[in-house]
Amino acid sequence: MADERARYFRRLRKLRGSARRWSVLGGGLAAAATVLTPYAGIGLADAAWAAAAGASIALAGWRWSDHKVLAAQPAPPALPPAVPGQKLVAFAERFPAGRTAIEEMRRQKARFALRGSAVARPWERLDRAAATLAGLSGRLTGPGEVAVLEAAVAEQWLRDLGQRVASVERALPVAPPDQRPALGEAHTVLMGQFDEGVSAYERLVTAAASYVAEDGRPVTGDHPTLGRLTDATDLLRGVAEGLSELRRPAPGQVA
Repeated sequence: MADERARYFRRLRKLRGSARRWSVLGGGLAAAATVLTPYAGIGLADAAWAAAAGASIALAGWRWSDHKVLAAQPAPPALPPAVPGQKLVAFAERFPAGRTAIEEMRRQKARFALRGSAVARPWERLDRAAATLAGLSGRLTGPGEVAVLEAAVAEQWLRDLGQRVASVERALPVAPPDQRPALGEAHTVLMGQFDEGVSAYERLVTAAASYVAEDGRPVTGDHPTLGRLTDATDLLRGVAEGLSELRRPAPGQVA
């Protein structure tokens, strides 16, 4: 995204510079017309000088007016400071392979942050299920597309819930003794929701795989493509045998 704040000040500088140039030009032409006209009277050249001066002064007025209107508008907020390597990451995400690599690195980072937590194992299951669904999503058409959208929303909710459970778990050791039972009970409830949600997500991925498998299975017999492959194989084998027969010398003929 372009820096709107820099664009705003750049436009402001251009308007101010343009207004100054037209003001200087208009003032010079007006002074020249004022000085030269009494010497030779008013002629065609003097009318041209006066017209040019008037046009320059008018343009200068318009530029100063545009500058005043723009300067009265609040400047756009400054962009947050760039994180080191952010441009490189944005460039890599433009390509499918780079986007896949960046996503895998982010998953590894999140998994490492949850290491040792009760959420770690279900989180790994969620990662595997999400990766499997990503591989199936291109073949899920019709009702499958709706399921992919629902799965994306569910995955985002599950990851947020997992981070929440891990945060509560990290707070348990530092909680006052009188508050630990209530906090532990909340952790247990949240953990149960997370584990149940991951299981439901895995069932959805299994159903998606079944849909893809059944969608690619022919109604009866083998797939027509297999039959065409067999016919093409037999045809090539017959042609090869015929060429071999042609090249074989006839009986009594020296090869």
